[in-house]
Amino acid sequence: MQLTRLLVPTFVQTLKSLSTWLDKAAAHQKEQGAQPDALMTLRLAADMYPLAAQVRFVCFQAQEPVYRLRGEDVPQTLRNVREEGWKSNEHPGSFDDARARIADAIAFLSGLAPDAFDAGSESKIALDLPNGIIFDMTGEHYARDWALPQFYFHAVTAYAILRNHGVPLGKPDYIAHMFAYMRPGTLPKG
Repeated sequence: MQLTRLLVPTFVQTLKSLSTWLDKAAAHQKEQGAQPDALMTLRLAADMYPLAAQVRFVCFQAQEPVYRLRGEDVPQTLRNVREEGWKSNEHPGSFDDARARIADAIAFLSGLAPDAFDAGSESKIALDLPNGIIFDMTGEHYARDWALPQFYFHAVTAYAILRNHGVPLGKPDYIAHMFAYMRPGTLPKG
């Protein structure tokens, strides 16, 4: 399986969508006479991380597989992004911080070779979680069963937080990348 060709475009297109959602959220806040940064502390449920954390986690989850699938340690600078997510309740950061994280993740992924981590599909991955759980799997299983679901969980949660708090987002915002495949003349009228 060519993991680079699967993961990188998937992550990049969703990160670009996330950036667009934040732009829409900022515009919506301004129309309401509110500051965009106020959204960074919002959450779906009291026991969930806020928007600030979701953005950081999406960016972390988009980059972590590159290192794991190449058999490299995740750099401290990237682990710091995850740790900032865990501390988002105290330090939510700003919309500008969030946009910068997303831009950095996109730039990193866009700079990878087309086969940057394909060799890792059969490698053994030991995924050790902060709570002590360790999952042992192949690189392919890690990509399919951990990296993609974790990435999408945090992206969807960010989308849902914004939508739940009045940002006018819809399905076309979530799947904006699909319009590149739309057959001409098939967009419904009205």
